[in-house]
Amino acid sequence: MQPRNMSMSGVVDLAAVKAAGEAKAKAEQARAEASRTGGAGAVAPTALVIDVDEAGFERDVLQRSAEVPVVIDFWAEWCEPCKQLGPLLERLAVEYNGRFLLAKVDVDANQMLMQQFGIQGIPAVFAVVAGQALPLFQGAAPEAQIRETLDQLIQVGEERFGLTGITVDPDAAPADAAPADAVPAEVPAGPYDAVLEAAASALDANDFGGAVQAYKNVLADDPGNPEAKLGLSQAELLGRVQSMDPQAVRKEAADNPGDVNAQLAAADLDLVGGHVEDAFGRLVEAVRRTAGDDRDAARLRLLELFEVIGPEDPRVTAARTSLARVLF
Repeated sequence: MQPRNMSMSGVVDLAAVKAAGEAKAKAEQARAEASRTGGAGAVAPTALVIDVDEAGFERDVLQRSAEVPVVIDFWAEWCEPCKQLGPLLERLAVEYNGRFLLAKVDVDANQMLMQQFGIQGIPAVFAVVAGQALPLFQGAAPEAQIRETLDQLIQVGEERFGLTGITVDPDAAPADAAPADAVPAEVPAGPYDAVLEAAASALDANDFGGAVQAYKNVLADDPGNPEAKLGLSQAELLGRVQSMDPQAVRKEAADNPGDVNAQLAAADLDLVGGHVEDAFGRLVEAVRRTAGDDRDAARLRLLELFEVIGPEDPRVTAARTSLARVLF
């Protein structure tokens, strides 16, 4: 298959002046926050190539693209051209020394991402810069052309979005490597049955603030605890709608379709009332028609409501697809 879309000319259309300014501001804010919290330290060369799936796409690609251009290699084990292109991209990622991050997506295991990017054949290579996606090329390509495309991508990232890449320390240990003399990590404190039971009791008593704090206490020790994550999402949702006047909220949302806060409140009411598709559709539409902070607020609220319903629910799956379409 002949390579296509090797030109970066589409970047100008994708990153219009207003969008570029907003994205650059967001990227600068994200880098400042990472620097403040110590999250922007040097990485090992092996961290420049990562495997990405649907569950981690927002964290590993969208969020990381605020500090470095992320190149996405869509591949599959059965794809012969992929076996030529993949190692080349991995070598270039290390050679470019943090100027871009390579994210590899196995399309057989991540069909939804393949559909969301509208991929018709593999290998296919995209980039995400400051949260904005653009196609690079499809099919195997000569190394010289790939280098030229990467150079243009990096230049766009620097000039339009202020992305300076990530620092690479050749002596740094991989993120998942433990020191030779490391003591095995302690199992998180627990069990949490008593705390979770207290949180559930607080929910039953409409003490949503108490429930939120109890769930947060569990998550502070065990961030992945599924019961606490679900309970926290539910408690925060119920706390938000507790004092709402449903009639007034719905009228405000109907009268002001461009008011993001009105749409957030109405979406919460939709979900509590069992109108799940309505809640998701309202927020997807809010993401589509807004930009900047308003868009982020609608997107984050939608992700919170996904947690309430659960990632395996088909309504969540459908809404994620819709969200990806309006984002990309």
